[in-house]
Amino acid sequence: RLVCFVFSERQWALIYVEGQWKDNYLTLAGDHFHKKVDDPYVSETRGSKFIKRALKICSKELGLSGICDVVEFQKDDKNGVPVYGKEGKYLPIPVEYKHGKPKKDKSDIFQVLAEAICLEEMMLCHIGYGYLYYGKTRHREKVVFTNQLRKELKEIVKRMHYDYERGYTPKTKNSRKFRSSSLKDIGLPEMFDRENVKNYISRKINE
Repeated sequence: RLVCFVFSERQWALIYVEGQWKDNYLTLAGDHFHKKVDDPYVSETRGSKFIKRALKICSKELGLSGICDVVEFQKDDKNGVPVYGKEGKYLPIPVEYKHGKPKKDKSDIFQVLAEAICLEEMMLCHIGYGYLYYGKTRHREKVVFTNQLRKELKEIVKRMHYDYERGYTPKTKNSRKFRSSSLKDIGLPEMFDRENVKNYISRKINE
C-alpha cells in the first residue's frame, strides 16, 4: 500500500479505498519479475551472510505489514542480533527488487525504509541502510536511512491511515505517471468533468 500511496494518492485510494483494480503491461511485467525473487523456501549462504526471500514483516508502530523481497543477514557481532540456528550475530538488510528504473519520487525509498523499520521492531536492532535493485538498469542502489527520511515516512503513513479511515479519494491532475497507471481508464479526472446526459440534452434543445 505504502509505495502506491507515495506514487499516487488517487491511485492508492481507487485500489484500497474503493476496491478497484485493473492490470496492464507494467503490473504484469512487475509480477513476472518478482516471481523470480519471491520464493519463501529459497535460502542462500554467501560467505559471511545468508539470504532469506519473501520474508513476512510487520510493525505495530507504523500499522504496516508486508513481505520483503530479500533480506540479507550480514554477520555483525557488534550491531547484529542472534538468529536461530546461526552462530554469532547478524544484521538484517532489506533489498527491494523493482522491475523498472529509479523513480523521481521517493516511493521506492520509503518502501525499503518501511521494511527496515518493521525488521527493527521485530528483531530489536537498528538498520542504517538498505538496497534497491532495478531490473532495467541491473544496478543495486544503497539507501541510507536518515532521521529526516524516517520523519517523513511516519508523516506519510499517518496521512495514509487517516485517508483510509475516512474513505477519502483525492482528485489529481492528469499526470504522466497516472496515464501509465493500470487505472487510467477508471480514475482519470477528466471523466468527472464531462457533461452529464441531462445537461447535454438540455443544452442541445436550447441551442
